Amino acid sequence: MLKSTMKFATVLAMGVALPFSAMAAAESDDPIIIVQNNWTSQLVLSYVVGKVLEGEGYTVEYAPSDSQLQFAAIGRGDMHFQVEAWEGSMKKAFEDAVANDGMIDAGTHDALTREEWWIPDYVLETCPGAEEWKGLDACAEQFATAETAPKGRFVGPPADWGKNYADRVKALEMNFAAINVGQAATLWAELQSAYDQKKPVVLFNWTPNFIESKFKGRFVNFPEPEPACFEDASWGPNPNATGDCGAPHGGWLKKAAWPGLADKYPNAWGIMQKVNFSNAQIAAAALMVDVDGLEAEEAADKWIVDNADVISSWKN
Repeated sequence: MLKSTMKFATVLAMGVALPFSAMAAAESDDPIIIVQNNWTSQLVLSYVVGKVLEGEGYTVEYAPSDSQLQFAAIGRGDMHFQVEAWEGSMKKAFEDAVANDGMIDAGTHDALTREEWWIPDYVLETCPGAEEWKGLDACAEQFATAETAPKGRFVGPPADWGKNYADRVKALEMNFAAINVGQAATLWAELQSAYDQKKPVVLFNWTPNFIESKFKGRFVNFPEPEPACFEDASWGPNPNATGDCGAPHGGWLKKAAWPGLADKYPNAWGIMQKVNFSNAQIAAAALMVDVDGLEAEEAADKWIVDNADVISSWKN
């Protein structure tokens, strides 16, 4: 675990005082353990929440965790708070932990999310129908690599994000191979390399994210998901398979909490319940790291200064 040591009574190197009162008395000296996952906005915003709680006198620790296994661990109290749970990749694990492990659904952010295949706009010059999955599949050979030829290559997310696109490719009988990368940074390296050369590329992306401020592109449209897609083979384009659909276009973004938080740390729990991010706020958090080159903790410090009114609303 990584323990944050920066307190809010300090002044940032940029010369701006952080907008918090002197250290207050906490209900317990035991650390509040905040989950960290392996993508930028979650790392930055987990530090934001942690630093707010430190400003209230709490001890905070950060625990890296698998994006699927984290929820059962939160229910058990091994970790206490997750700031960014995405419907598209975490819905089942999240809801199972609420139903079976006692984990608390700690509220839904204003932000709406989408996690899906994504193409740069220039791809449409050689594959005009690529915005729709059938049109993209018709041009699959344009996306082939030595690793996948004659099939096209879809650059997928890290495997521990719970997104098995090989199953979707099979269900929709697409002429693609889904290849997962090891970390999110590899997605952006693949995109940047292809973008610089205007080479066809299709990869996993999500919103809110910094990508929309740096690259011109769009999500690929698949059949809108319904429960029947995963339960009834007769639903959807392939009458012989389930899972022949895409991800929600306006998915939720939630917080998750240990059920003991309210009793052990009531003031902290009150703050956590009010934590709420918009699409623009999350994208800004990611941009400061992935474009501006700040470290995640540095970006959290700057985000706090830039959003002092937001922080204040959590505490009142």
